[in-house]
Amino acid sequence: MTAFTVDGAFSGFSVDDIDAARDFYGTTLGLDVEANPMGFLDIRLPSGGSILVYSKPNHEPASFTILNFPVADVDAAVDELISRGVQTKIYRDEEFPSDERGIVRGEGQGPDIAWFKDPAGNVLAVMQA
Repeated sequence: MTAFTVDGAFSGFSVDDIDAARDFYGTTLGLDVEANPMGFLDIRLPSGGSILVYSKPNHEPASFTILNFPVADVDAAVDELISRGVQTKIYRDEEFPSDERGIVRGEGQGPDIAWFKDPAGNVLAVMQA
């Protein structure tokens, strides 16, 4: 096949408020966020990838983690997120037993991870890399 290429592929997700998303992803999380000509947001990742964020009137939050942030120190990352006003304990302990800051310890079965939500209710995570 020559017409179908994977160069420039990108991911995307919806939100219910594009301005709140711009503030959260750009200001709160410190990502490179730009408005594109269609009124959507382009998030440019340091690794070279990009994510399209678009407003959808009947948006429903994703029922899965849409974006993961590998970090060297999950405890320090969670402390920083909390200091920026992000709530990291979003699941009840019956679902995902975690400490008071929302960190689920992998204990050899996976990475230490903490989930949090964007203003539209989409789930994101920081995980020990």
